[in-house]
Amino acid sequence: MAKDVTTIPYKIYLTEDEMPKNWYNVRADMTKKPAPLLNPGTLQPMTAEELEGVFCKELVEQELDDTTPFIEIPQEIRDFYRMYRPSPLVRAYCLEEKLDTPAKIYYKFEGNNTSGSHKLNSAIAQAYYAKKQGLKGVTTETGAGQWGTALSMACAYFGLDLKVFMVKVSYEQKPFRREVMRTYGASVTPSPSLETNIGRAINEKFPGTTGSLGCAISEAVEVATSTEGYRYVLGSVLAQVLLHQSVIGLETKAALDKYGITPDIIIGCAGGGSNLGGLIAPFAGEMLRGEKDYKIIAVEPASCPSLTRGKYVYDFCDTGMVCPLAKMYTLGSGFIPSANHAGGLRFHGMSSIVSELYDQGYIDAVSYEQTEVFEAAEMFARCEGILPAPESSHAIKCALDEALKCKETGEEKTIVFGLTGTGYFDLKAYEQFNDGKMTDYIPTDEEIAAGLAGVPQFPGNEI
Repeated sequence: MAKDVTTIPYKIYLTEDEMPKNWYNVRADMTKKPAPLLNPGTLQPMTAEELEGVFCKELVEQELDDTTPFIEIPQEIRDFYRMYRPSPLVRAYCLEEKLDTPAKIYYKFEGNNTSGSHKLNSAIAQAYYAKKQGLKGVTTETGAGQWGTALSMACAYFGLDLKVFMVKVSYEQKPFRREVMRTYGASVTPSPSLETNIGRAINEKFPGTTGSLGCAISEAVEVATSTEGYRYVLGSVLAQVLLHQSVIGLETKAALDKYGITPDIIIGCAGGGSNLGGLIAPFAGEMLRGEKDYKIIAVEPASCPSLTRGKYVYDFCDTGMVCPLAKMYTLGSGFIPSANHAGGLRFHGMSSIVSELYDQGYIDAVSYEQTEVFEAAEMFARCEGILPAPESSHAIKCALDEALKCKETGEEKTIVFGLTGTGYFDLKAYEQFNDGKMTDYIPTDEEIAAGLAGVPQFPGNEI
């Protein structure tokens, strides 16, 4: 028998007036701040002037601001958000019934826009600041393609040129995502390419490589810094991106508060940290201020396990070693995930904000192999009617496990997870799974060690 839905609706919607007017900067509530970005040449904190050679000026200001708790969302960005925000918080009644669990499961659905994911929240912000600065265009990288798709939409909206370097394995596996980017006016190049000095060097050093986000970042930065009127923009990892994505968590909390719901467990998939960081921001803020306590779980793929198997040190954000050093949980900038890995979440490191919260014990982390992740995706799709992205499905798998623990103990915990996007451009991966051809790969200790061997060595940064 279906559960009573008269008290809590299937979908909790906020009105446009209830949409956040400010982003929340969780760093403001952190007593121990994330370590600053370092200049790899001098090992000194990056200055605004140095960063402005790569990033837009106002985005640099956001990147370096770790004291202002709330930063106003410009009206132009809020107007764009209204096309698809506020996004719904959904009670997974059918999934609860399937699991026969006393747990209450909610998911924040970020796939209700053409880009299919949460990435649009930051893409439109970064494109806005680039246009405001009078730039001609921007460059970027993309892995599974959600970020590239979102940014192509945002750049089309503001009339900016866009050059995307797409991880080669995804470029080949996800041709339809690539074509959406091109339809919105972006040029898309498989990375590593032969168009840049760094790309040619990586191809020479690793013949036949399927690429990584670290490779693509290097190429995008090279083109941005060598082309007048261009800057580089990034879809995850950086503090500015997590700031923009805080709109997810702020809406989630507002929707829960609207019905007097307090979550026990908050779950997000974790690649570079943008979705997770955005979802948990206001809840982590309450924990940092000593007001509430939650169990926060970061879920990553076993094939790219930066939190669960990486080291917390300064490392390059890119394979070409041209970007600043960031202190983060990392597998080494030279680590390249297995080509059989079907989704995104393939960055070698984790956001400095997420890494610091994890190091301080505010966040737990788990990893899963991809076949069990797709099994969870299948169950969710059949129960809830949404085909989830492989990335989101990592969070789904963890939510299922936590709900089944509640079944064993009889505890009525409230679980909230981030459904970052849809999987309609990931049908090749679903085909592999449905045909029984999907395989798992977990890097060996030796492979992890080889990646970490490239971490820069200086006093205080030894592995």
